[in-house]
Amino acid sequence: MTQFETTVLSKVGLLPQGSLADAVAGRRNIFGMSQSAEEAVLRPKDYGAFAHDLRAAFAARAARQAGQGALADHYAADAGDKVPLADPDNSEADLEHILSFVDKVANRTRDIVAEDVEELQAAGVSDADIVRLCELVAFLAYQCRVIAGIRLMQGTTP
Repeated sequence: MTQFETTVLSKVGLLPQGSLADAVAGRRNIFGMSQSAEEAVLRPKDYGAFAHDLRAAFAARAARQAGQGALADHYAADAGDKVPLADPDNSEADLEHILSFVDKVANRTRDIVAEDVEELQAAGVSDADIVRLCELVAFLAYQCRVIAGIRLMQGTTP
Protein backbone atom coordinates (compact mmCIF):
# COMPACT_ATOMS: atom_id res chain seq x y z
CA MET A 1 0.00 0.00 0.00
CA THR A 2 1.35 3.42 -0.91
CA GLN A 3 0.62 6.48 1.18
CA PHE A 4 -1.84 7.55 -1.54
CA GLU A 5 -3.91 4.43 -0.85
CA THR A 6 -4.33 5.17 2.86
CA THR A 7 -7.77 6.13 4.10
CA VAL A 8 -6.79 9.75 4.67
CA LEU A 9 -5.33 10.40 1.23
CA SER A 10 -7.89 8.33 -0.63
CA LYS A 11 -10.72 10.33 0.99
CA VAL A 12 -8.98 13.61 0.14
CA GLY A 13 -8.53 12.52 -3.46
CA LEU A 14 -4.90 13.57 -3.60
CA LEU A 15 -3.26 12.59 -6.86
CA PRO A 16 0.29 11.21 -6.68
CA GLN A 17 1.80 14.12 -8.63
CA GLY A 18 2.29 17.79 -7.89
CA SER A 19 3.91 19.80 -5.11
CA LEU A 20 1.45 18.72 -2.43
CA ALA A 21 1.90 15.08 -3.45
CA ASP A 22 5.67 15.57 -3.21
CA ALA A 23 5.28 16.98 0.31
CA VAL A 24 3.07 14.04 1.28
CA ALA A 25 5.54 11.56 -0.20
CA GLY A 26 8.18 13.02 2.09
CA ARG A 27 5.94 12.14 5.04
CA ARG A 28 4.95 8.64 3.95
CA ASN A 29 5.91 7.24 7.36
CA ILE A 30 3.31 9.45 9.05
CA PHE A 31 0.58 8.24 6.70
CA GLY A 32 1.67 4.65 7.20
CA MET A 33 1.58 5.02 10.98
CA SER A 34 -1.82 6.71 10.74
CA GLN A 35 -3.14 3.78 8.74
CA SER A 36 -1.76 1.39 11.36
CA ALA A 37 -3.45 3.41 14.09
CA GLU A 38 -6.73 3.20 12.16
CA GLU A 39 -6.42 -0.59 12.06
CA ALA A 40 -5.66 -0.67 15.76
CA VAL A 41 -8.70 1.33 16.84
CA LEU A 42 -11.20 0.03 14.29
CA ARG A 43 -10.22 -3.61 13.98
CA PRO A 44 -8.28 -4.56 17.10
CA LYS A 45 -7.78 -8.20 18.06
CA ASP A 46 -9.13 -7.45 21.53
CA TYR A 47 -12.22 -5.39 20.78
CA GLY A 48 -13.89 -5.69 24.18
CA ALA A 49 -17.58 -4.81 24.18
CA PHE A 50 -17.38 -3.02 20.84
CA ALA A 51 -17.19 -5.35 17.86
CA HIS A 52 -15.75 -4.10 14.59
CA ASP A 53 -19.12 -3.24 13.02
CA LEU A 54 -20.09 -1.16 16.05
CA ARG A 55 -16.74 0.63 16.00
CA ALA A 56 -17.25 1.39 12.30
CA ALA A 57 -20.67 2.87 13.09
CA PHE A 58 -19.19 5.03 15.86
CA ALA A 59 -16.40 6.14 13.51
CA ALA A 60 -18.89 7.01 10.77
CA ARG A 61 -20.98 8.93 13.29
CA ALA A 62 -17.99 10.98 14.49
CA ALA A 63 -16.82 11.63 10.92
CA ARG A 64 -20.30 12.74 9.88
CA GLN A 65 -20.46 15.14 12.83
CA ALA A 66 -17.08 16.55 11.77
CA GLY A 67 -18.45 17.25 8.30
CA GLN A 68 -16.36 14.54 6.63
CA GLY A 69 -19.01 12.79 4.53
CA ALA A 70 -16.65 10.69 2.40
CA LEU A 71 -14.88 9.41 5.50
CA ALA A 72 -18.22 8.72 7.19
CA ASP A 73 -19.38 6.75 4.16
CA HIS A 74 -16.11 4.80 4.18
CA TYR A 75 -16.68 3.67 7.76
CA ALA A 76 -20.43 3.17 7.36
CA ALA A 77 -19.67 0.61 4.65
CA ASP A 78 -18.14 -1.60 7.38
CA ALA A 79 -20.92 -1.06 9.91
CA GLY A 80 -23.22 -3.80 8.61
CA ASP A 81 -26.53 -3.82 10.46
CA LYS A 82 -25.16 -1.20 12.89
CA VAL A 83 -25.15 1.45 10.14
CA PRO A 84 -28.21 3.28 11.58
CA LEU A 85 -25.99 4.26 14.52
CA ALA A 86 -23.81 6.25 12.10
CA ASP A 87 -26.61 8.81 11.89
CA PRO A 88 -26.01 11.48 14.55
CA ASP A 89 -29.78 11.85 14.94
CA ASN A 90 -30.11 8.20 15.97
CA SER A 91 -30.23 7.71 19.72
CA GLU A 92 -31.02 4.00 19.96
CA ALA A 93 -32.37 3.37 23.45
CA ASP A 94 -30.16 0.47 24.50
CA LEU A 95 -26.98 2.32 23.44
CA GLU A 96 -28.08 5.86 24.25
CA HIS A 97 -25.55 6.33 27.08
CA ILE A 98 -22.71 5.17 24.83
CA LEU A 99 -23.83 7.24 21.82
CA SER A 100 -24.21 10.29 24.02
CA PHE A 101 -20.68 9.79 25.33
CA VAL A 102 -19.24 9.26 21.82
CA ASP A 103 -21.00 12.43 20.63
CA LYS A 104 -19.74 14.46 23.56
CA VAL A 105 -16.16 13.22 23.21
CA ALA A 106 -16.28 13.93 19.46
CA ASN A 107 -17.81 17.38 19.66
CA ARG A 108 -17.32 18.80 23.13
CA THR A 109 -14.22 17.12 24.52
CA ARG A 110 -13.49 19.93 26.93
CA ASP A 111 -16.92 19.40 28.52
CA ILE A 112 -16.22 15.80 29.56
CA VAL A 113 -16.43 15.48 33.34
CA ALA A 114 -16.00 12.63 35.78
CA GLU A 115 -19.77 12.12 35.87
CA ASP A 116 -19.75 11.20 32.17
CA VAL A 117 -17.39 8.32 32.87
CA GLU A 118 -19.28 7.37 36.03
CA GLU A 119 -22.53 7.12 34.03
CA LEU A 120 -20.89 4.64 31.65
CA GLN A 121 -19.50 2.66 34.56
CA ALA A 122 -22.93 2.60 36.22
CA ALA A 123 -24.38 1.29 32.95
CA GLY A 124 -21.90 -1.60 33.08
CA VAL A 125 -19.29 -0.33 30.62
CA SER A 126 -15.84 -1.46 31.77
CA ASP A 127 -12.99 0.99 32.23
CA ALA A 128 -11.10 -0.71 29.39
CA ASP A 129 -14.07 -0.20 27.06
CA ILE A 130 -14.35 3.45 28.06
CA VAL A 131 -10.70 3.88 27.12
CA ARG A 132 -11.37 2.06 23.83
CA LEU A 133 -14.19 4.48 23.01
CA CYS A 134 -11.98 7.47 23.77
CA GLU A 135 -9.14 6.07 21.65
CA LEU A 136 -11.48 5.57 18.72
CA VAL A 137 -12.97 9.05 18.88
CA ALA A 138 -9.58 10.69 19.46
CA PHE A 139 -8.21 8.96 16.39
CA LEU A 140 -11.20 10.09 14.32
CA ALA A 141 -10.66 13.69 15.46
CA TYR A 142 -7.03 13.46 14.33
CA GLN A 143 -7.97 11.87 11.01
CA CYS A 144 -10.67 14.46 10.29
CA ARG A 145 -8.25 17.30 11.03
CA VAL A 146 -5.60 15.87 8.72
CA ILE A 147 -8.16 15.49 5.92
CA ALA A 148 -9.45 19.03 6.46
CA GLY A 149 -5.89 20.40 6.47
CA ILE A 150 -4.91 18.65 3.25
CA ARG A 151 -8.12 19.82 1.58
CA LEU A 152 -7.30 23.39 2.57
CA MET A 153 -3.81 22.98 1.14
CA GLN A 154 -5.43 21.74 -2.10
CA GLY A 155 -7.76 24.73 -2.12
CA THR A 156 -10.85 22.57 -1.72
CA THR A 157 -13.57 22.63 0.91
CA PRO A 158 -12.50 21.04 4.21
